[in-house]
Amino acid sequence: MNGSGKSDATAFKLLKISFEEKRLILVTRKVYNTLSDSCYRLIKQVAERYKMSMFLEFRKSPLSIKNTITGTEFIFRGLDDKEKLKSLPDVSIAWLEECSEFSYDDYMEIRGRLRHPTQTVHRIMTTNPISKSSWIYQHFFVNDKIDKSKICILHSTCDDNPYLPQSYIDNLDELQYTDPVLHRIARYGEFGTDGERVLSTLEKIPHNEILEKISMIKSPIYRAGMDFGFSHSYNALVRVAVDEDNLELFVYYEYYKNHMTDPETVLEIQEFKESGELIYADNAEPKTITYYQMEGFNMYPASATKSAGSRLQNTKKMKRFKKIYISEDCPCTWEELHDLVFKKDKNGNVIPDTINIDPHTFSAIWYSLEGIEMASLKADDTFFINY
Repeated sequence: MNGSGKSDATAFKLLKISFEEKRLILVTRKVYNTLSDSCYRLIKQVAERYKMSMFLEFRKSPLSIKNTITGTEFIFRGLDDKEKLKSLPDVSIAWLEECSEFSYDDYMEIRGRLRHPTQTVHRIMTTNPISKSSWIYQHFFVNDKIDKSKICILHSTCDDNPYLPQSYIDNLDELQYTDPVLHRIARYGEFGTDGERVLSTLEKIPHNEILEKISMIKSPIYRAGMDFGFSHSYNALVRVAVDEDNLELFVYYEYYKNHMTDPETVLEIQEFKESGELIYADNAEPKTITYYQMEGFNMYPASATKSAGSRLQNTKKMKRFKKIYISEDCPCTWEELHDLVFKKDKNGNVIPDTINIDPHTFSAIWYSLEGIEMASLKADDTFFINY
């Protein structure tokens, strides 16, 4: 979390290693231009603090630091130019600073560049608290297919940083009265997402209660939607009910799995084949939709897409619901939708068609609402309500 000293501690650890043996150390962030004022400067400051800088050569063009005693070299690269990663032989340590900015593909790209004929390879990843829907949480905390014995997870808070002034900690403590969510994230480093929420009308309720509410709708519209995924992304299939009169949406069923082949998924969602209910799915996967149709599913491509314009319009549609109820039997849907926030530009302004994660259940709900036109709110600028 902010103020815990994790980046400072990482810089010291890498400097210590640089004096113990010769290594090639890759220091990387999502954008190269941020490295000079962050990691490079921090390593230099830590080196000066501990009287190491006299043994180090600092170069600004290109960014690099060399230990003149052991020959260890720090090289700095950004993921905005992946071509420069391809010519890095014998990198044995990589520091991924602010790794929540990286995509899963970015992480795999760096992982593939770490190789050395004799030395062990290590990845050090530092980040502030993030959503449980992020690939980092899903991969390192949830995924049971990776060897957890080879992963060391360190959780730090401001209490672990002896250099922080008490006034900084007091300011964090005051957040409990004004912003409990941010307080939980910033003060104690718990998983979560701070920012302007995409959906402010969510409510999680017991499954029997949501079924009772649906049964009281005068003319309910029942739909199903599916988003496809495999490795890092997920197959997300949802059932929803719409109350057009009261502008309410009910999500009462979810199927949410990855690393599943289409034949395996077909077997697990047989009830949809047997019921014959209509499923609107991601139109970017025509071959997959055709496969399900051949297997007897009533599945068709939705007109909604994940392109910027379509994403914006479908998010607006979702925001027109006065209430969105999520069944307690749909925990993945709740986690994704509850943690959705808009990304911001460098000036702190909301980017209305850009979300912090790739929410598969959100996309599945978009698809399920195919052809349903919500009562239009007069001004589109209601989209920018602060919550």
